[in-house]
Amino acid sequence: MALVDGFGRQHDDLRVSVTDRCNLRCAYCMPEEPEWFPRERILSFEEIERLVRLLVADGVRKVRITGGEPLVRSGIESLVGMLAAIDGVEDLSLTTNGVLLDRLAEPLRRAGLRRLNVSLDTFRADRFAELTRRDQLDRVLAGLVAARDAGFERIKINTVLMPGVNDDEVEEIVERSRREGYEVRFIEFMPLSNGSWDPARVLSGDKVRERIEARWPLTPDPAGDPHAPATRYLFTDGAGAVGFINSVTAPFCSNCSRLRLTSDGHFRVCIYDNNEVDLKTPMRAGASDESLREQVVEALSRKTRGGALEIVEKQAALPLARTMHQIGG
Repeated sequence: MALVDGFGRQHDDLRVSVTDRCNLRCAYCMPEEPEWFPRERILSFEEIERLVRLLVADGVRKVRITGGEPLVRSGIESLVGMLAAIDGVEDLSLTTNGVLLDRLAEPLRRAGLRRLNVSLDTFRADRFAELTRRDQLDRVLAGLVAARDAGFERIKINTVLMPGVNDDEVEEIVERSRREGYEVRFIEFMPLSNGSWDPARVLSGDKVRERIEARWPLTPDPAGDPHAPATRYLFTDGAGAVGFINSVTAPFCSNCSRLRLTSDGHFRVCIYDNNEVDLKTPMRAGASDESLREQVVEALSRKTRGGALEIVEKQAALPLARTMHQIGG
């Protein structure tokens, strides 16, 4: 049973949130004093494995572990091992803020994690503390080194750029990432903060690319994945690559292949779609795999052409029932 929606889009990419909790407080992701889900509301590792296995049987090939901050989930390396062992998972990755990566990079690698994305919006300590409301930049930088030492290749840094906040660091971030062997993904500020977003806060990825090209010539990556959210460019001097996720100025909804499973067991077909399907309650009540699969297929059949397209057309954020840390990256 293929995971195809009414627009013919096939879904092979699953984002799995394992916790809503985080050790940072980035303003565009969560309130300063968030209310966490009760622990009994969170899926167990065994429940996550069951749902992932079910979706892999129907065509999912890429699995990304997210949060909140996934590394605050105790025993996360055990879950990595469980998911890595599922036949059909071709790409297992994880997005982290990097604070706990210095001690977990090696165990995660041994458990079968293949790729890492580290969210980092600045290399300046004072600005990091302001953006995240925590003074942890040294830990993040140590985590990046630990990940490289553990053997992770093509470590990606996810950077959200905001005018007047950190857009003056573009060249600095690129230069340091090239020097230290990381690959930056510049991400347009997305309307996920329930009230604080407006189009003026979006720095176009095309403008960022033009700034970078003025110093380091780029060429489109001929092996780029058309379903990937990032458009990837290679530095013509051979020193790595850079990517741009232009989710606001150039939505990629028409090629969307992503599904989401929240930490409390809700299936979400679009990051902007509040019509979630609760899989945890029936699963805990004894529902069969076939019954759960039918709910997944039914939810997918209702997927719209894409919330990002509505945002572009209306030039306004869509109301969200959850903040980003509750949805998953």
